[in-house]
Amino acid sequence: MFHGKPTELAGLFQGGQDRSFIMLDMSVEDPWRVVFHEYAHQLLNANMRFEMAPWFEEGFAEYFSSIEVDNKEAKVGKIPEETYQILQQLGTMKVSELFRVQQYSKTYNESGDHRNTFYAESGLVVHYLYDKALLPKLAIYFDAVQTQKRPVEEAIQSAFGMSAAQFDKVLRDYLSSGHYMYYPMATPAGIVSAQFAVAPVSLADARATLADIHAHSPDYEDKALAEFQDVLKLDPNNASALRGAGYAYLQQRDFEHAADYFRRASALNSKDPRVHYYYAMLLSQQGVSDEARSADIKKNLLEAIALDPSLADAYSLLGYTQAVSGEPEKGMETLKKAIDLSPRNEGYQFNLANIYIANRKVDEGIAILRSLSGSADREMSTQSSQALAQAENYKAQSQTFTMRTEVESVDSHVALKKRVAGESSVSTQPSEVSAPKPVKFLKGKLVSVDCSLAPQALFAVSAGAKTLKLHVSDTAHIIVIGADQLSCEWKNKSVSVNYRERADGEGDVVSLEVQ
Repeated sequence: MFHGKPTELAGLFQGGQDRSFIMLDMSVEDPWRVVFHEYAHQLLNANMRFEMAPWFEEGFAEYFSSIEVDNKEAKVGKIPEETYQILQQLGTMKVSELFRVQQYSKTYNESGDHRNTFYAESGLVVHYLYDKALLPKLAIYFDAVQTQKRPVEEAIQSAFGMSAAQFDKVLRDYLSSGHYMYYPMATPAGIVSAQFAVAPVSLADARATLADIHAHSPDYEDKALAEFQDVLKLDPNNASALRGAGYAYLQQRDFEHAADYFRRASALNSKDPRVHYYYAMLLSQQGVSDEARSADIKKNLLEAIALDPSLADAYSLLGYTQAVSGEPEKGMETLKKAIDLSPRNEGYQFNLANIYIANRKVDEGIAILRSLSGSADREMSTQSSQALAQAENYKAQSQTFTMRTEVESVDSHVALKKRVAGESSVSTQPSEVSAPKPVKFLKGKLVSVDCSLAPQALFAVSAGAKTLKLHVSDTAHIIVIGADQLSCEWKNKSVSVNYRERADGEGDVVSLEVQ
């Protein structure tokens, strides 16, 4: 769906943190091109840390989408006849315009000639770059555009040694010549029998899979629960439908029903990694301030990872849970594993940055946020820019505090030397400095904010039957996520708080996230 209207497609890749789907229209001439196209995207996702411009992402995928495989060889990099037909009939875009298309552009999302031209020409450009050995020049181009913020035309000239108009001409000549290079390679013997298994799918399992696709699609997730329930009428012990119904209830934050379905699914198939992962998600959304619940979350996530070591989001949730339950170093390392598995997941990177900052590794956190502030995802860019400003402010205040402490220490030493001899009330022995207490996490309701002792503030945060008092030393310099700044007028807001516990049972706020 784009702006409420369905997009016409021969196939669709529906990505998900725990599982992804490829759907094909088997009535088109060559539906398998969609599989190769999307697999090429996954190659980029698994090996590149940042997303590149849509023309390269889609052009790279188009380059590999035309693979032809038989028992003897695979032919990689053939230009489909369809590409020639589209560009000859519809004409080409200017290369500078093609390079400016973004993920949110109409050209990229709406059905029609512009979209067809975009895909065909993107594929042609990548073929041209491969054939002319110009791929290494892309690093210069993207550095100029993304890092130096130079105009597309200047970046083209700098990277490829020709103007945008000259690039238009050489691309038209390349198209009209009809000549290109492709790469034949021998097909490995026994590849199908060695690596793939084929089994019949029952009607109930097929319907459960379709419902699962809808459950993972923001445009259709409202249909999923009813579809899972229909499957369970057909087969009450269908483990996939039980797991899926639990997931659908979890999306609605109906924890009681979700937990019941997960228990039933686990009883039928305890080796399903996603049942353990979903149950951990459920517990996490209820809050990880309770030690027993935190331990249960970790247990289920470790079981999910043992069953599926490639489940990146299980690592991510485990890292977050470890970090907020008193194991920040473990949490950081686990989150890094999630990022290794899914380098382009900006949510993982954002969480790692916040954990760095909450644990006084401010420079590491700032470096990540600075990179994320240039994200093509507008929401992520905005959120990261706000967090970056707060982190830099926090760093500046920390440095000021350190300098002030050092000055006060020097002044005290000078004053001590001026004291008359024999005055023994002042000890010259070094005092013991306590290590900072671990950061704890609390998810609940911000009942009130008391700013009567400004610039200090006192939060009252309720979680279940417990209300905790949390102190802020300076409201102008607290790290706030999800809002521009702290407001003394806030009441009954859902929040997540990182804090350090005091001896009296109250706490000092490290950071606050407004839900």
